[in-house]
Amino acid sequence: MDTRAYLDRMLEPVSRCLTPEVADRLVQLQADPELQARIDELADKCTEGDLTDEERGEYETYVRAGNVIAILQAKARKSLVP
Repeated sequence: MDTRAYLDRMLEPVSRCLTPEVADRLVQLQADPELQARIDELADKCTEGDLTDEERGEYETYVRAGNVIAILQAKARKSLVP
């Protein structure tokens, strides 16, 4: 089983706690413009192979966090479907 599948299973109990209001807010969740600009900058540097070790660690943290948020958002969307 891949990491994303494990995360999906781990986060399932959280999704059962979502009220419609919370689920809707979670679906709308986005990074603020400054953070998104930093993530985009690191993504570009990663594509070019120009990340420092410190930047790679930072970028990997954002990617992992993004995966968790994406799974929660998918669960939130699913909970909003009648």
